[in-house]
Amino acid sequence: MSSRPHGQIRQSQVITTYGPGALIDLPEDAAIVGGLESWPDPGSLPVIDEPRLSQLIGSITDGGSPRLYAPPPEPAQSWSSKHGIGAWRFPEWFVVQETDKSLVGKKRSRSRRLVHRKSLDGKRFEGKAVTPTRFVRACPHGHVDDLDWAGFVHGYEERCGRRLWLDERGTTGDLSDLIVRCECRKSRRLYEATAIEQGPLGSCRGKRPWLGLHTDEDCNQPARLLIRTASNAFFPQVLSVLSLPDRGSEIDRAVQELWNDLSIVEDLATLGFIKKKPKVTKGLKGFADADVLRAIKLRNSGKSTERSVKEAELEALLAAPEGYGEDIPVDQNFHARRLPDQIWRSSKSTANRPIQSVTQLHRLREVLALVGFTRFEAAVRDIHGEYDSDVRRANLALEADWFPAVENHGEGVFVRINSENIDDWVQRPPVIERIEELRSGYQAWCHSRGREPDSFPGGPYIMLHTLAHLLIQSMSIRCGYPASSIRERIYVESGQYGLLLYTGSTDAEGTLGGLVQQARSFDRHLNTALEMGLLCSNDPICAQHSADQDFEERWLHGAACHGCTLISETSCEMWNDYLDRALVVPVPGRDDAAFFSVA
Repeated sequence: MSSRPHGQIRQSQVITTYGPGALIDLPEDAAIVGGLESWPDPGSLPVIDEPRLSQLIGSITDGGSPRLYAPPPEPAQSWSSKHGIGAWRFPEWFVVQETDKSLVGKKRSRSRRLVHRKSLDGKRFEGKAVTPTRFVRACPHGHVDDLDWAGFVHGYEERCGRRLWLDERGTTGDLSDLIVRCECRKSRRLYEATAIEQGPLGSCRGKRPWLGLHTDEDCNQPARLLIRTASNAFFPQVLSVLSLPDRGSEIDRAVQELWNDLSIVEDLATLGFIKKKPKVTKGLKGFADADVLRAIKLRNSGKSTERSVKEAELEALLAAPEGYGEDIPVDQNFHARRLPDQIWRSSKSTANRPIQSVTQLHRLREVLALVGFTRFEAAVRDIHGEYDSDVRRANLALEADWFPAVENHGEGVFVRINSENIDDWVQRPPVIERIEELRSGYQAWCHSRGREPDSFPGGPYIMLHTLAHLLIQSMSIRCGYPASSIRERIYVESGQYGLLLYTGSTDAEGTLGGLVQQARSFDRHLNTALEMGLLCSNDPICAQHSADQDFEERWLHGAACHGCTLISETSCEMWNDYLDRALVVPVPGRDDAAFFSVA
């Protein structure tokens, strides 16, 4: 029986943390996870069927409807290279675990020699142990390369060929304490490599070591210093969908079949008149008039009836029948029931008035697929859960005709917010003023990154996003799952508003039901969440923060910080951006823009 590898990761981590191009530390080495060409043959991998996700990936990658496969599972007994995911040794520069004897007695704390992989004898240099250097150079497009240590010290036009040393003055490991030194007496502090505008590391060479040799591509970015174990070394671009019935398609088909009768419909009154015909009544049974009217107007406009991922999900969630979820589910991937109001709503509470309904998702299936990655900065999805087609991403393969994906089974709670309440709220002058302040911060953020300010999420999204963070903190106290295991999906689609809090597991049986049962106590959780939002341990500084303040550069935050609304980034669909307590509840100094009134 062959021995197991030293490095093993879960299937879900391949999608979210250690996908192709990720830099990883092994017990005795360092590596970069290989591209899809280094994976086992797709024919031997588990197939994941999710047409909506395949179509979505194809729309942003111009690849039709690519296939989805799960990462290779861990072998039950024996292991061989045919079963695992390939990885390449990276970086190729090492520091030798020795001390420069010529410096004994001087004030330098430590000095270690820098050597290239070609100088090693196996995993040692002249009998001494070596450690991979923790510094590499990279660019936001995902390219990564070894530092040209000699060029950094001498300049890229001259080379002396003498030995290089890394001097450490102090014990912190901070860049200001590190000096790269050549035995020709030239030296340079490593913190100088962070001055990107001066080009200390030269231009990016477009290196893609995860795809193998000779895979370089053109790049006009300046190379940046990257600590390979830092959190900004790999930002996966993950797309996800919930396997929900596409109710929108059903409505479109029904409208198409009855188009001779429905083509003249312009408003709800006309629709009500036309529905007096028995065949129209029968054909539209089970569909809300507002949804039917929307489908008619869309067909009349000549626009595509294709819905965004979230719009299709929202329509299915809103169509959930009333009940308690005690019936046997027909669809094992989706079983939702809207709770009767008397179960969750307290007549004594005033805060719950804008809440239209609460739905229990007893069963749900989420499919996540990795489509690419960036470094230094994450590419954030829009409020509809999709990336723009022109978003730059590093490729997972030289020619990708399939993508890695995983499926999670779980449970959740969906909360629908009354549209009329939100429409009235956004018309209030203090709310308009606050939203414009947040918009100014967003524009400043875009300007600092050279982007066009064309995707501000809007006040309703920011309010619902902040409310979701507060509810996650409240529910995690009682549901049995940590806050980092509960995720959010915010819906601001076609004048309808809602939020979904859910958890999932790659286990086929799903989760234990602790979260879904919190829907019955939603009124209590809402009040707890709003009370938590009223005061932050960092108030009044947090409450009175302005998004457009240049000196703090927290342009995407209003009244929000780690003391109140910021949660684990694994839970947040916007990487903890676009948050503001002042839009949810009255906060000190800003009590006139809140959506909820707290007695």
